[in-house]
Parts: sequence; C-alpha cells; structure tokens
Amino acid sequence: MWKYILKRVIISIVILFFVAFVIYAIMRLMPTSYVESIARQRASLPGSKSYTEWLAQLNAIYNLDKGLIQGFFLWMGQAIQGNFGDSWFWNVPVTEKFSEVIWYSFVLGMIAFILELIIAIPLGILAARKQYSRTDYAVSVFALIGISLPTFFFATVLKLIFSIKLGWFDLYGIVGRYYEQLDPIGKLLDMGQHLIMPIMTLVIISVGSLMRFTRTNMLEVLSADFIRTARAKGLSENRVINYHAFRNTLIPIVTIIGGTLPGLFSGALITETLFQIPGIGYTSYQSMVSGDIPFSMFYLVFMAFLTLLGTLIADILYAVVDPRVRIS
Repeated sequence: MWKYILKRVIISIVILFFVAFVIYAIMRLMPTSYVESIARQRASLPGSKSYTEWLAQLNAIYNLDKGLIQGFFLWMGQAIQGNFGDSWFWNVPVTEKFSEVIWYSFVLGMIAFILELIIAIPLGILAARKQYSRTDYAVSVFALIGISLPTFFFATVLKLIFSIKLGWFDLYGIVGRYYEQLDPIGKLLDMGQHLIMPIMTLVIISVGSLMRFTRTNMLEVLSADFIRTARAKGLSENRVINYHAFRNTLIPIVTIIGGTLPGLFSGALITETLFQIPGIGYTSYQSMVSGDIPFSMFYLVFMAFLTLLGTLIADILYAVVDPRVRIS
C-alpha cells in the first residue's frame, strides 16, 4: 500500500508540474493584463514616465519580459518556497488574500456537501428499493430537474421568489447593512441567512447526479447473487439493504465523493459570483477578469493539486470501504 501511495504521489507531482506549465502559458497569453492598466494609470500622472517605460519596468519586476520557459521556472522556483508573489489586483500577497477568502468557500461547500449526501444517498436507495413505483418516478423527476437546471437560472429564480417577491433574504452579499451593529450571535445568524440561497443552489444542482448514481448502482447490487442468498437465509430486508447491499454500493460512490472533496476548497465560482459571496471562486473570477496573473496562477494550480489529491484519496478509500480491495 505504501509503495502504491508513494508511486501515485510521484506521478501526481509530475502531472502537476506539466499542468502548472500549461496554466502559466495560458496566463501569459491572456488578452487582458493588469500590468498594462497600471502602466496607463501611472503614465497619465503629471510629470510621469511614458507608458512604454512604465510597462517595461513592470514587466521586468514580474518577469514578464523573460521567455516562456525561463519565466515559468522563475515562477516555479518561488512557488516551491511558498512565495506566489503579490496580487496585482488586490495589492496584497496572494497567500494572504487566499487565506482571507477561502473559509467562506469552505463553509459554503461543506454545508452543501453534507446536505447533498444526506439527501441524495437515502433517496437513491429508496428509489432503487421501490423501482418503477411512484416514489421512484418522483425521485427520478427531482433528480433530472436538478441535473438539467443551469446554475445561473436556478439562482435567479431563487432571488426572484425569496428576495424580490417575499423579501426574506438579501439579493447578494455575505452580510446585511446593519451587520456591524449586531452582537456576535446576531452576526452569525445574519451571515447564515445570507448563505441560505447559495447553499440551496449548490445542493439542488448537485444532488441529482449523485442520486441517480446511487440508484443505478443499488439496482445493480440488488440483482446480484449474494443478495438473493442473503434473503434466502431469512435476513431482514433492512439488514440486506443497509449492510450487504449498501456496503457494495459505496465503492463507486466513493469515486464521486473523492472527486467532490476538492470542491470544498476550490469554491463555487458561478454561485459565489451570482450571490457576490467573497469566497475563493468569486475572488478568482475578479482576478481573472482583471488579468491578475499571480492570483489566477495560484488558484488554477491549487485546483489542479486538489483534483489530484481527491483522486488519490478515492483510490485509498476503496480498500477502507471494501476489505476485498487491496492495492499491491
């Protein structure tokens, strides 16, 4: 097992290196550059240097005047030491801005992820147990609605109903206008109220695929020979479903969950942007639109790292879920 993990880690490092190079190359080819905006602003000041001089100076500071390969290795050398540079747009170190906004995304993603598991897995199992019944059809319709709805459309519907028509929640933001006047409990409740619609959006659009996946795998397991044997031995239906069938269903579900875990830290870019939640997704969107190469590079490489980590965790969890699975 340890040899397998070490091998996978080495392979992941190699993959991450080439992914980082591709991301760096794309960032260098972006049509928008915040450096150019800064050069124009400073060149417009009275008595200032020309735009060309400012642009050359700023490019030299950020190694943009170097070739693609040389610039990448200079960036990589700093990144390995934990120095990802200063954000051009936010005017603070990249890691400082990241630590400031990541927890909004983590709380949002964690709550949505837990609710997704609580809703999707039991309903998927229930639909499989009652195949072709009204319950199965109702669950399937609910799942297909969630899969089919675009994020921006569902979020807009929620805003229309709960913000404009009913006036229960604010249209956007993480806190209300009277946030600073509230006590600590009131601040927590105010922030929680602003997270309700974003969480609803994430859960509804994500729960359908996991629900259908659970139903399909449960149906496959329920038709297996060992399930018929367990029933023939006189075991109760609850034990057959909850112990024998569910445990075997978990193996493919772990793959989905392993791929979902990185999303807890990568942020929900579309949802956060629509509701203006100052998480890592919304922050990275603003950075990319502004041509902030340091922050965009860090965010994209961070997402690639999380994806590789999630895949590795899923592979290891196979052996935990099913003792028959042993990786040599």
